[in-house]
Amino acid sequence: MKCYAQVYVMNSFEAAKTYCKAFGAEITLEMKNSSGTAYEHCVLSVNGEGILALAEAKTPYDVEAIHKMRLETMTFNAFELGTVEAVKNAFDILSDGGVVIEEIHEYPWNACGATVIDKYGVCWWIAI
Repeated sequence: MKCYAQVYVMNSFEAAKTYCKAFGAEITLEMKNSSGTAYEHCVLSVNGEGILALAEAKTPYDVEAIHKMRLETMTFNAFELGTVEAVKNAFDILSDGGVVIEEIHEYPWNACGATVIDKYGVCWWIAI
């Protein structure tokens, strides 16, 4: 069995590129809507293994309100990134236009991690 999350975002093409850049992933499956303007389904993979699926949100949502309220209704845990540099890279990319919930720091259970809500309103905990 395999299990990974799917996130629904506005600007799904941009979000897929952002997440690929943040996590060193590649798009391994993409299904666009009939007009070719958004993903109906897209899978991002690292080393051939799916890590995240995404699609265009069917209903618009208010990212500014999510940022203002610092809403963490669900957090995607991206861990075992391997190095402090990888965590910093993901943090820099995901926090650009987003809101930092926790700066990069040491946890009792992990040497380096942070929490950020990205510009699409998705909350991430990233760590070594």
